[in-house]
Amino acid sequence: MTTALEGNGDRRHHLDSLLMRESLLDKEVQKSTEAPVIRMLPDTYVVKIGGRSILDKGRSATYPVRDALGTLLESKKLIIGTGGGARTRHVFSIGIDLGMPSGVLAELAQADALGNAHVLGALLAPYGVVAIPPEVFGHLLPLFIRSVPGVIFTGVPPYSLWEHPPAIGRIPPHGSDSGAFLLAECFGCQSVTLVKDVKGLYDQDPNINKDANFISEISTEEVRKADFATLPFERVLLDLLDYSRQISQVQIVNGLDPDNIIAAVNGEHVGTIVHR
Repeated sequence: MTTALEGNGDRRHHLDSLLMRESLLDKEVQKSTEAPVIRMLPDTYVVKIGGRSILDKGRSATYPVRDALGTLLESKKLIIGTGGGARTRHVFSIGIDLGMPSGVLAELAQADALGNAHVLGALLAPYGVVAIPPEVFGHLLPLFIRSVPGVIFTGVPPYSLWEHPPAIGRIPPHGSDSGAFLLAECFGCQSVTLVKDVKGLYDQDPNINKDANFISEISTEEVRKADFATLPFERVLLDLLDYSRQISQVQIVNGLDPDNIIAAVNGEHVGTIVHR
């Protein structure tokens, strides 16, 4: 519905709506848009499989993870994300040496993650899982998830040339961890599980210091205050958790023991839970 403004001969037509003639940058206008958000796929579970931590390790690590996912697919609808792993790190090294900006590096990372999506998709094909091309993934996800037990996507979000500038260096801040989270947040999925090759978060790198202490649960504020030298997930995930509307936590689990994946998706606490 449109209305014509009266007075001063102003005959312009405006939409009669909440944000009619308002600046979308006004803080009060922004506050007025707070409202419940629908959960489009509340019965689905997002599981992100690490490229370097799982797929790059080959058959010994990947096949047991495939079997665990197959077990879950018997009763759960899974949306499975993949990272690029070693190939992404290699192409980053070349791109940085050549002076490529973060946006170009992000596009390259997307391509590597897509390769791993097809690899995992082939392994899970007997279970009826399909790898969906990035171009149609968001639009057709509800259709596919109602037609098959699970789908696979490139966990790297498609910011590509529009990737946000990182605070330090040139490595794109949004990788497959944040991409999996953003997908779950948008579609209102049940949970997000990040599958790595460590149990979760430690106060020090457990690969360097065997006396590192495991942290089973921690808030985003506590992570920032602790200022850990390294994290088993992308730091930008802390900001995403703080501002999310539907997903309030993620769990990091050790996929080298694939039973952890099954337990985490079933709601058990077997790794590190990071919450806002």
